[in-house]
Amino acid sequence: MNAAEVKRQLMALQQPERASFVARYFQTGPGQYAEGDQFLGLSMPQQHAIARQFRQLPMEQTEQLVRDSYHECRMVGLLIWVQQSRKGGPVAQTEILERYLASVAWVNNWDLVDSSCPAIVGEALLNEDRSLLYTLADTGHLWSQRIAMVSTLAFIRKGQLTDTFALAERMASHRHDLIHKAIGWMLREAGKRNPEALEEFLHDHIRQLPRTSLRYAIERFEPGKRQYYLML
Repeated sequence: MNAAEVKRQLMALQQPERASFVARYFQTGPGQYAEGDQFLGLSMPQQHAIARQFRQLPMEQTEQLVRDSYHECRMVGLLIWVQQSRKGGPVAQTEILERYLASVAWVNNWDLVDSSCPAIVGEALLNEDRSLLYTLADTGHLWSQRIAMVSTLAFIRKGQLTDTFALAERMASHRHDLIHKAIGWMLREAGKRNPEALEEFLHDHIRQLPRTSLRYAIERFEPGKRQYYLML
């Protein structure tokens, strides 16, 4: 069982017409955030199925997939690491986290980040020091910064909201829409757990939040309350 075998299966399923559409959707054109990325055109159910099939792939072979030129190879590698991180013990979890951080240059689109970091980074840090997230937030590297924000989903699921709010405040002045969306998404998830805490955060920081973040954050509010916050 090796990376080449996984890639052969992925290549056999490629759909060139769908790949062209997906490449446009993920903004791979000149000057766009995913410039030059290559797609095979597989669906997410197909990628999940292959990741399950090869869930016991050795870590170093999985790392080869994560660093592949094809988007779907990287996704499948990351999904395998997610499974291995959740099923393995602390030693495996730590090794996968280290390999993930060393491969962050290839975790280079929002779907790759969002499908992997809550499990690989967030869950690994549940009972550990979380300064890593603040280091990632300060890198100036778009995908590392999104990893920092979206990884807090693992904490939110445990009712731990402090880091979500702290990172949202820290990155509120970010200029990229993909960070604005990540902030708003995590704030909305935090609000599901503790609506009062979200409203307190909004009252304190609403003038600093990008409008996209605010709209995402208040998406589940009743219409009158949404309008109130949009008018502040």
